Amino acid sequence: MWWLVWAVLVLATLMGAFFLGRELWRKGRALVAELDHAAQVLGELADATGRLAEEARAAEHAALAAAEALPSRESARAQWAANRERIEERKDARRARDEETRRRWRALSR
Repeated sequence: MWWLVWAVLVLATLMGAFFLGRELWRKGRALVAELDHAAQVLGELADATGRLAEEARAAEHAALAAAEALPSRESARAQWAANRERIEERKDARRARDEETRRRWRALSR
């Protein structure tokens, strides 16, 4: 009678090992599929990172070029002073024209 118990135990163990192996095989295949998908996503991420790094370098070069194109403080102040002088000259010329116009009108009205 013990041989029957042992036979049932061995068969049950073999059946359990079969189902466990089948489950592990399925989970292993799913893991490999997920790892493949993760590798693809990682490749896309690397491409996007490289593209963004290139864009950042281009933006940095553009910022440096813009900074070089800007005038220095001294040249900007000199330009502002020159502009103020031109504005004052234009105001003086406008005042002179206005005074001349008023003088002519006064001459006509007398």
